[in-house]
Amino acid sequence: MRIAVAGATGNIGARTIAVLEQAGHEVVRISRSLGVDLSTGDGLDAALIGVEAVIDATSYTAADRDDVVAYLGTTTRHLLAAGERAGVRHHVLLSIVGVDRIEGNAHYAGKREQERLVAEGPVPWTIVPATQFHDFAAAVASWTEQDGVAAIPPLLVQPIAPADVADILAEIATGAPQGRYRDVAGPETQDLVDMARRTNDARGHTVKLVPTWSSLLGSEMAGDVLLPGEGARIAPTTFDEWLAKQ
Repeated sequence: MRIAVAGATGNIGARTIAVLEQAGHEVVRISRSLGVDLSTGDGLDAALIGVEAVIDATSYTAADRDDVVAYLGTTTRHLLAAGERAGVRHHVLLSIVGVDRIEGNAHYAGKREQERLVAEGPVPWTIVPATQFHDFAAAVASWTEQDGVAAIPPLLVQPIAPADVADILAEIATGAPQGRYRDVAGPETQDLVDMARRTNDARGHTVKLVPTWSSLLGSEMAGDVLLPGEGARIAPTTFDEWLAKQ
């Protein structure tokens, strides 16, 4: 198949491309750095010629809710419109488990807008909700690290390996559209603070972690809010197995 991947240079996009190419598929990379701008639509029509499926693994980080919703909404509209013009048969969106349960987070608001547009859009679709990735904890700590100290919220998560997410996206994209897919998660629940500590230790990075709620990741995410629902697809790679490769 000829498959386009939006967010081609990102954490999940690059891994998904590797999986697809290893399986013999032709991959079209969609990224601003590669000459295709989702925010304006420039280059999209040419990129999607002959494409049968699109995987949207894009992300956008900003604190302002309206900014995130506007950006992800605009890029999704452009991708869907170009997909319709090109005759794309399957649009696959990577989303987040629990996206409808959290109101205050800007990124979640943007993902909800993406989901709405895809579900109401002109291209047959599958939305894949995944839990946080194994490298999420250290990333969160890095956002606030200053002078060897980092604040991090004490979230309960069931993290998934980025490589497992890539495998699942590649599998789904090569099949028929399924609508909203079941939640996708790793095999074990983890404490985010402990994950960050262990990841930093494995990488030889010394930082004092201070558990606290923040405006970005607040107490509305406490408890089981971020955990997968019943019937979730459980990916195989444990956090310990992922950590051993850091």
